[in-house]
Amino acid sequence: MRYSTGQFAKLANVTERTIRYYDKIGLLKPSFVMENGYRMYTQEDLLKLQKILSLKHLGFSLEEIYPMVSKEQNIKDSFKMQIDLLGHQISYLQSIKDSMNLLISDLDEKNLNWDQIIQLIRMSNIESNIVEQYKNSNNLNVRISLHDRFSKNKIGWFPWLYDQIDFSGVTRLLEIGCGNGKLWENQKVDLRNREIFLSDVSEGMVQEVRRKLGKDFNCIALDCQSIPFKDGYFDAVIANHVLFYVQNIEKGISEIQRVLHADGRFYCSTYGKEHMKEITELVQEFDSTVELSQNKLYEIFGLENGKNVLEKYFSRVEWIPFEDALIVNEEEPLVDYIMSCHGNQNEILGPRLNEFKSYVKKKIEENGELHITKQAGLFVCEK
Repeated sequence: MRYSTGQFAKLANVTERTIRYYDKIGLLKPSFVMENGYRMYTQEDLLKLQKILSLKHLGFSLEEIYPMVSKEQNIKDSFKMQIDLLGHQISYLQSIKDSMNLLISDLDEKNLNWDQIIQLIRMSNIESNIVEQYKNSNNLNVRISLHDRFSKNKIGWFPWLYDQIDFSGVTRLLEIGCGNGKLWENQKVDLRNREIFLSDVSEGMVQEVRRKLGKDFNCIALDCQSIPFKDGYFDAVIANHVLFYVQNIEKGISEIQRVLHADGRFYCSTYGKEHMKEITELVQEFDSTVELSQNKLYEIFGLENGKNVLEKYFSRVEWIPFEDALIVNEEEPLVDYIMSCHGNQNEILGPRLNEFKSYVKKKIEENGELHITKQAGLFVCEK
């Protein structure tokens, strides 16, 4: 069936102005434009509108919604994603309700429990918590997926990184910024009689890892600038592509050094200025105003300067390179990766996403494939 703009808006219980605006910015184009200029929508467009309105209600901006609705996704997967997000919202709302019930059950207006009030205020930031947790987790999975599928080195980054860790003599280990826990999905070492702490600054990430990996790990939310463990507690500390995100990197490394045992080791990975440079060149050739990262992270802590930073705190620092490159022959995963970055690409490329996909596809077809440099590795540090 086909619907005029007015019929379509009435059917979806939104204003015609909303439908026209989504059409104008390219978020929801009609399936048909008649010779007389009339714009006609279909039931497929109705499904897309439902997804847009659902994500908007959950707190996503229109710039963030662009890549989420433009990506081909069957109906079942689309609703599964929305159900998952709604589940998180229900969980947060239930937590707030429980806290309010607890507060009023022993309410003393003359002696208010201000700690409970403060906790309630923090919990009330529902939308941003849900949105940030989803974006962090989804974007991380997208970036990992590109490397898993198209890397020349078939060992893979995470198995390689795991093999660099010397577990002999390790009874207590801390990972800083564990993300989705990918490093530990296929662990080979017996974890019994070992205390493994997986930490992240994001409580949402910690909850995801706790659900995924279960009872073998201690999952905690912490900021490495203030680690709540005593001096020399850990035999090993891992920070996989994390240090360049730390607000005060000197303070973060100092804390890591403090909680590391005298014979312990610190494993921290990073990359150099050549890493993934072809992706930046590809995007800026399309639109020079796009910045995939607000900061050049390798300038904060990278291959070129990392050793000098670490040698202030450790007596021995060794660099171990990971030899690899990406050979990409599909546009969709590459565009997904680009849209998952931390820069302004959603705002600029979102309204032109189909055009950008065609551009990337043409580049791949011209060369048969795209060769992308990888320049990453691991610093192994001893006190």
